[in-house]
Amino acid sequence: WDITSLNLFRITWKNDPLPFGGGFGGVNYLELPPSLTGVPARIIALVGKWFPTGSHKVGATFGCLVPRLVTGQFDPTYQKAVWPSTGNYCRGGAYNATLLACESVAILPEEMSRERFEWLAQVSGEIIATPGCESNVKEIFDKCWELKETREDIVIFNQFDEFGNHLWHYYVTGHAMEEVLQREMGARDTYRGVVLTTGSAGTIGCGDYLKEIFPTSKVAASEALQCPTLLLAGYGGHRIEGIGDKHVPWIHNLRNTDMVMAIDDEACMNLVRLFNEPAGRGYLVKQGVPEALVEQLDLLGISSIANVLSAIKFARWYELGEHDVVLTVFTDSMELYESRLRELREERGEYTELDAAADYHRYLLGCTVDHVEELGYWDRRRIHNLKYFTWVEQQGKTYAEILAQWYDPDYWTGIHRQVEEIDRLIVQFNEMTGLLKEP
Repeated sequence: WDITSLNLFRITWKNDPLPFGGGFGGVNYLELPPSLTGVPARIIALVGKWFPTGSHKVGATFGCLVPRLVTGQFDPTYQKAVWPSTGNYCRGGAYNATLLACESVAILPEEMSRERFEWLAQVSGEIIATPGCESNVKEIFDKCWELKETREDIVIFNQFDEFGNHLWHYYVTGHAMEEVLQREMGARDTYRGVVLTTGSAGTIGCGDYLKEIFPTSKVAASEALQCPTLLLAGYGGHRIEGIGDKHVPWIHNLRNTDMVMAIDDEACMNLVRLFNEPAGRGYLVKQGVPEALVEQLDLLGISSIANVLSAIKFARWYELGEHDVVLTVFTDSMELYESRLRELREERGEYTELDAAADYHRYLLGCTVDHVEELGYWDRRRIHNLKYFTWVEQQGKTYAEILAQWYDPDYWTGIHRQVEEIDRLIVQFNEMTGLLKEP
């Protein structure tokens, strides 16, 4: 998390797994054994903790910021960068803005974890707390409109509709996952799909790339059961910080989404304790989970746990075996949720081995295929249509573009083809500024 401009070159999955300092390494990932997941399928997760800021969301901010920077649409010498978010995105944005020596404005719900606000207080020039919890994104959008109308020196980087977010994950996360598959898959193994909880629907963009390489693979989107927007056009508050925001993001490619599912936030909160309390870890070791892996379970933040449960559901739905590979990500780690763990202790008391046994068998081994829907053509179209009510009616998108997202076969691939041009502009920008010249 060092505040050094060199870290602009380390917004990648390939960092040394060190809390301070460090350079580049291989892709950081972890495979979860059947003794933990209860399924024979190989579930492999990319680890986000080793990004600057401790979360892969800094990649989304880079993907949104850099295209505007190198094309002259954002001038950090006098404009402020506004980062609307439910937590990690505005942390990443404020971090990148600091590295560029420009002012930033972080917007996030007031009920997000204390660690987020404490960290932002050290980095962001201005913090705006909006009413509500994780799923209260409409209030964030309203604040953005207010800022647009009252301030002239701001540029808003909205992760929910900026295709730089999608594109960064399509290319960077997609290639990182491909590298892991090349390293891990044997002759008899088959890659079956990527399973991800969605917030801004940026990370799930990696599925578009993986489908190009593995055309028969699937893309599954997951959300909180307490806010089942994709599954039921539902709404509500929930505790899985970083996902599920009561709308369908503009950048979500529904034509390429094969399954939706919902995870109970109570399962996640109980597994937070199982994975991090001494009694929980001790019980897992007794059940045959390798101790070396148990000691790394703090690599999983709350939404990471939801991703694991989603991958288990996916494996159970398709009855996957020991030669089937499923991918997901660990967005962030427990480093950002220690206050939540303390709150659970205060609320529920000491965590015992009996609690651990109940949570392990109920939420891991007992994870079933409830709240899962495999999508057909009209199911996908139904979910895509929900974009209209947020984006066309409220946020200024056009009717023509929402139709193009669905019907134009070149809409998404045209976005993907922009990678080489953006890379060329980045190189040109660095040469112009003299950044890479020898002193």
